[in-house]
Amino acid sequence: MNKSGAHTVTEFVILGFTGSWETRILLFSLFFIIYILTMAGNGAIMCAVRWDQRLHTPMYILLGNFAFLEFWYINSTVPSILGNLLSETKTISFPGCFIQFYFFSSLAATEIIFLCIMAYDRYLAICRPLHYPTIMTLKHCCTLMSVCWVLGFLVFFLSTIQLSQLSFCDSNIIDHIICDRDVLIALSCVPAPNTEILFSLLSCLLTFLPILYILGTYILLLKAVLQVPSAVGRRKAFSTCGSHLAIVCLFFGSLMIMYVSPTSENSEVQKIISLLYIVVTPCLNPLIYSLRNKEMKAALRKVIGIDSE
Repeated sequence: MNKSGAHTVTEFVILGFTGSWETRILLFSLFFIIYILTMAGNGAIMCAVRWDQRLHTPMYILLGNFAFLEFWYINSTVPSILGNLLSETKTISFPGCFIQFYFFSSLAATEIIFLCIMAYDRYLAICRPLHYPTIMTLKHCCTLMSVCWVLGFLVFFLSTIQLSQLSFCDSNIIDHIICDRDVLIALSCVPAPNTEILFSLLSCLLTFLPILYILGTYILLLKAVLQVPSAVGRRKAFSTCGSHLAIVCLFFGSLMIMYVSPTSENSEVQKIISLLYIVVTPCLNPLIYSLRNKEMKAALRKVIGIDSE
């Protein structure tokens, strides 16, 4: 609960997508279908990696853990967005708003670090194939994943507490689809330059450093792939790396537009851009990154009871 002078903020109002009841029902139906498809796709990948012994390798364990991450990532926001579309009050409690922000931000940070780890895994597999089995052991893979989760949930811990201590006295209306940092800072009735600088610094570090790392990794990968004598081998390498790169571009592109570039004055544009990394990217990840893989598709057929032989 936030107190300031003559006003006590106990809840926020998330406007979300405005419009007629029919428009909101249409949006609800669309988002709900995407939500179910995302849950089913990532759930199928988790089951395939868990139950198929052939997929108990670092690459597929990373994929399975990434699907697990996406499962919770989409559940941190989409159910709230769906409920908001059907709600007349559109309220969220003061603690609930900051809890949502913390988990959404932490899961997004974890995903960024995961994308770096997956790029590192592909680098080792293609550029150092002879050393790959000894470097990327299951123990090392599990250690990297654990570090990823811990770092992801530590990055925004103190800054979220600092954000929740701001004074909210003029308005409690959030013109967005979720509780996000910019709209919350804008609602503060007292200037908070230190909080803005802190979040801007974290956003830049979490965006540009991973991009530079992944870009450097893919430059080395490209050199290695072009030296592969077999055309089939080159196509396979490009296919695997291209899928990962597509997800990287989609995820980081929307984040840079939303958090690093100057904020658009059009709140509706902000909401649409937010949908890219909140709803669209988690839905496309299974299709782009995992389901194109032959071994994964065979394992999925086995999971759903279709003979893959």
